[in-house]
Amino acid sequence: MDIRQLRVFAAVAEQQNFTRAAETLHIAQPAVSIAIRKLEEELELTLLNRQEKKVTLTAEGQSLLDHARRILDNLRVAEEDMAELKGLGRGEVKIGIPPMMSAHFFPRIIMEFRKHYPDLKVVVSGEGSASIHNMISQGEIDIGVIADHKIASGVGHQHFLREEIVICVPREHPFAALEKVTLADFFSQPLILYTPGYYMRELMDGLVKKTGHKTDVVFETNLFSLVRSMIKEGMGISTFLKMVVSDDPDLAAVSFHPPLFLDLDIAWKKNRHLSKANRAFIDFLIEYTQQ
Repeated sequence: MDIRQLRVFAAVAEQQNFTRAAETLHIAQPAVSIAIRKLEEELELTLLNRQEKKVTLTAEGQSLLDHARRILDNLRVAEEDMAELKGLGRGEVKIGIPPMMSAHFFPRIIMEFRKHYPDLKVVVSGEGSASIHNMISQGEIDIGVIADHKIASGVGHQHFLREEIVICVPREHPFAALEKVTLADFFSQPLILYTPGYYMRELMDGLVKKTGHKTDVVFETNLFSLVRSMIKEGMGISTFLKMVVSDDPDLAAVSFHPPLFLDLDIAWKKNRHLSKANRAFIDFLIEYTQQ
């Protein structure tokens, strides 16, 4: 068993398909099949359940994948550390950012960071806060932006931003003429909600459970741009971070009464080495937002 076999196995497990794994690794599909077959022969174990268009992990395969991820992650960190020790000034920041934030808050930060560190590569994964939290815990990404209301004990974090959560309605909606709207009035409207796994959905579900209000959910999606379009079309109303919709001429941003806020943290896995590149990004983000 060698590093190449583990890379191929991890790619197949993550893509659940031999062809897509080959494309990800930039190698021929037969080479992927041969590598997996040889790995199974060496271990004398069946690692994958092979189906027509999809492969799934056996229990033995899942156990190996856990080990493979740790080994490959440690190898990547070692390569970055050696590059830094050689003074090459290169490295990679792998960060998870929720889509709403990546589209409206982080582009300028990443551009400014690149001006300060032009030799560092930034790779962004756009997921919901819950998914980013899991990816950090599993070592799939180095750092990530998460909501600070529910952080696992194995995750280190630092607060960097508080932003108001507002009700988003079309300009002709009755709420648009109001400064504040209660939860009861909000829940009485046709609602467009984000899918489970996103902080906004977790917040709304928690408030419904806490208050006992009934809701009329007319549409669900994880695409915030689609939520905006559906609001403009009059399908229903929803929630956004104020920074995202405050400048949209077709939409009105109305505060809740009492107001709701989202506290965001930059997070990383505890007891895991953070490269100089990751540390530089964290420090830059904190300094930028404080200014």
